[in-house]
Amino acid sequence: MTKKSKLNITLIQSSLQWEEVDANLQNFDLLLGQLRVATDLIVLPEMFNTGFTMNAEKVAEKMGGKTHQWLQKKAQRLQSSIMGSLVIEENGHYFNRLLWVFPDGTYHTYDKRHLFRMGKEHETYTAGQKRLIVTYKGWKICPMVCYDLRFPVWSRNVENEYDLLIYVANWPRIRGYVWWGLLHSRAMENLAYVAGVNRIGADKNNIPHSGNSSLIDFTGKTIWTSSNEQAVYSHSLSKEALQNYRTNFPAWMDADKFEVHI
Repeated sequence: MTKKSKLNITLIQSSLQWEEVDANLQNFDLLLGQLRVATDLIVLPEMFNTGFTMNAEKVAEKMGGKTHQWLQKKAQRLQSSIMGSLVIEENGHYFNRLLWVFPDGTYHTYDKRHLFRMGKEHETYTAGQKRLIVTYKGWKICPMVCYDLRFPVWSRNVENEYDLLIYVANWPRIRGYVWWGLLHSRAMENLAYVAGVNRIGADKNNIPHSGNSSLIDFTGKTIWTSSNEQAVYSHSLSKEALQNYRTNFPAWMDADKFEVHI
């Protein structure tokens, strides 16, 4: 088995301080300090530096700003890619933007496509237009953000485009059964590993979040799920096991053809 057939992933579940960037980054400093094994990829929640907020003008940063620099420093120090979303302002528009930062400081971005209408996110932020699939250490990885989870067409794994699907979220406790059910559905229908990283604690609107961050394999089996507490979880994913399953159960070959119109 080659080294690239394994991917070490770390999921970090945490409470978030409302719109307090410094406090949140300091907390993640402490949590990342708990890492005792080398990892390839670290996943943080949605809007990990502020919590899910519509006060975009107040908290927005530019690319290359404080939080972006923090991610670059962490990636370099830990020699691991790191990802999470934050509010970015660009050309007068606000984006719920996921940043994937490599150890050398280079990065990819993904702007959340599906904006949470019930929270009026669509009135504040601009929706993304393109999916992102990152090739990394022999793996193809597709990161998405929270509400994207409800839309299976957007995450459809056409002809095994990706091996791992990741959702970063601020998903409320009241719809926790939906989070749990859809994460497993996305794994089974796409024949891929799925990771979901959520926050815990209540936001300023007193909406509680119970975490339930999870790692699920390509058969829909739960590898790990959290309780309602801060957690740092690392696991080694097997590309060989994934490929063997796809060979022995090639349901992807019978998938319907379709086009996505933006």
